[in-house]
Amino acid sequence: MSERSRVRAARHAAERKGVSSAIQRTTRQSPYKMRLVIDQIRGKDVNEALGLLRFSKKLAAKQIEKVLNSAVANAEFKSREGNEPVDVDTLYISHAIVNEGPALRRFMPAAQGRATPIRKRTSHVEIILDAREEKKGNR
Repeated sequence: MSERSRVRAARHAAERKGVSSAIQRTTRQSPYKMRLVIDQIRGKDVNEALGLLRFSKKLAAKQIEKVLNSAVANAEFKSREGNEPVDVDTLYISHAIVNEGPALRRFMPAAQGRATPIRKRTSHVEIILDAREEKKGNR
């Protein structure tokens, strides 16, 4: 089974389980720079992650914030469609990855009439949300 098929199968299994996801393809930012930001929010609550992204100086944070907002909106829509209540405060980022997208090939003039290639890298961002089980405290 190829890597792409495995990722697709995992996403479909997660969708059947009742969680929501969002994907942004071909973001014009290198995957290395995007991974620096996505590593900070992986596993955090949605509200905490949005706070981190909102005040981050990185350009990648703005793109990832859009994907996270889309995933939250997808969760709300899915709950409304299925008549199941969802509390946005219990959602957390269960799966967040950045894959490499297609590279744009450009050429820059070099010495003695040559041309050197420039690869403008793109990214695919995928975020999957899940609801935390509320802990019941014994007093």
